[in-house]
Formats: sequence, C-alpha cells, structure tokens
Amino acid sequence: MKRCAAAADAAGDAREGTAPPAEQWFLLEHPGPWGRVAFAQSGLGTADVTALTTWAARTRGRVLLARRPGRRTNTGAPRRWFRVDSRRGSEEIRTGRVNGPLTPDAPGERFDGPLYLVCTHGRHDTCCAVRGRPVAAALDRTHPGRVWECSHVGGCRFAAALVLLPHGFTLAGLPADDASAVVDAYAQGRLDPRWVRGRSIDPPVVQAAQHHARIALGPLAADALRPVSVTATEQGQRVTLADPEVSVVLRERNTSVDRPLTCASTGHGRLRTFDLVSLHAPPITTP
Repeated sequence: MKRCAAAADAAGDAREGTAPPAEQWFLLEHPGPWGRVAFAQSGLGTADVTALTTWAARTRGRVLLARRPGRRTNTGAPRRWFRVDSRRGSEEIRTGRVNGPLTPDAPGERFDGPLYLVCTHGRHDTCCAVRGRPVAAALDRTHPGRVWECSHVGGCRFAAALVLLPHGFTLAGLPADDASAVVDAYAQGRLDPRWVRGRSIDPPVVQAAQHHARIALGPLAADALRPVSVTATEQGQRVTLADPEVSVVLRERNTSVDRPLTCASTGHGRLRTFDLVSLHAPPITTP
C-alpha cells in the first residue's frame, strides 16, 4: 500500500486551499523526542501547555515544537522561541529565550528576515519525516540559522510541507533539490505557485482563488492579491482580489475517496476541492 503522500501524488490531489489556518505562530524549541500528539506526549510541563493553549485560542495562533535540522541537541542554552505575526501589514518575527515560566506574549527582540519551517513529525505521519528531513537538511546547508524542523503542520499527504514565515505561506511536495531556489525567491518577495497551498491567514476559498490568479497572471509579488470580498453566486463563490484586481468564481466540491488521507488513518477519506468556473482580470501592461 502506498504511503499517503505517494497516493496523493498519484491521484493528483489539489493542493490549493489546504493551508492550515493561523494568524500568528509560536515556535518553541524542543529537540525531542516528540510524541504523536506533540504537546500532550512530548514531556512539556503543564504550565507551558496551558500558556500556549491559551495564547493560541486568543490570537487565532498555531503553536509548533521546533528543533534544528539533523536532530542536533541543545547545548544547554535556554530554549529559543519565535512568535510570528502573519497578518497583512503586521508581518513580524520576534524571538527570545525561555528563562523561567514560558510567556508567549513576552516582547523578545525583532528577528530580521524570513524563517523556514519544515514538518518532520514522523511519529504523527511517516511521510513528513521521509520527505521533510531531506528538505530541511538541504535548506540548512544553504540558509543556516533560518531553518527549523517542526511538529505537525497539517495536510500530511502534501509532504514535504514547508512554511514560509512571516507571511505564513504553506508549500506542498517541494523536492529537496528545488527548496533553496524557492526560498530565495520568497526572500526577494516572489512565489512559485506550483508549490503553494495557500496563506494561513486566508480562508480556503481565498487561497484557491489566489492560486488560480497566480497561474493565470504569471509572476506576482508575495504580497499581491489581497482579498476584498467573498460572495455567493449561482455559479459558486465569487472572490474579489486586489493588487492586481481579479475576480475569481469557484465551485466547492466535496468527494469521498477510497483511500486514507494520512499514513495513520485506516478508513476512506473525504476531499474538499475548488473548481475554477471563471477568472476575470484587466490586462496587465508593462511600462
């Protein structure tokens, strides 16, 4: 039986519209071991779990355990943390060290430049480790200090999952040989839509609309295609985007498939996809 990522590749599962929801992210250094349920089974203290859970609920945040690629151990220094704001116009990364009780709202200090997270949570799903670790290792060779392995991101069948911070773009199925060029482009403000599942701050239908707009219009900046509105029509959902102005109509479809969607699942899965009905955009002229 194929592992979940190989099965998804063979079936051509649509990636767009599948990025996990998060307006903010909190990364806590924890070299491991990580249990299948990262917080409950990884030896974190009760007070830390409570603080992180409360913060996530209040901020629409997502909390991940993180470690340096290659399972390098902490040399005894206090654990590092990163807090990332992915909201439009507020994108920022702050960092600090845990010295005493964990405080997710601690001011920390500004971290300049991007961070790259690669899901390698093998106890949650085998594909994340098998496909994620080569990507993390490749990026660590070319971008040392900016790459962290992380616990479960979501969408295991799309491994290797790479998260580009601070924006919160989640990428799928990125080969290790292509990873460096993809993150270099992101650092320069550009995205390759072939790999993008979506941006974590946007709802799935907006993520899918942005994907189709990027495919249709060609190279666009990472900050392009700001969502303006989502309205119901007879044809489906109309998503209006700005910068540049684009109108995309998508029809949501839910289907059952005769395979599990993760390596740990046993039953049949159910997929949500967004079929493109129409896309209208003014012609783009170059000066």
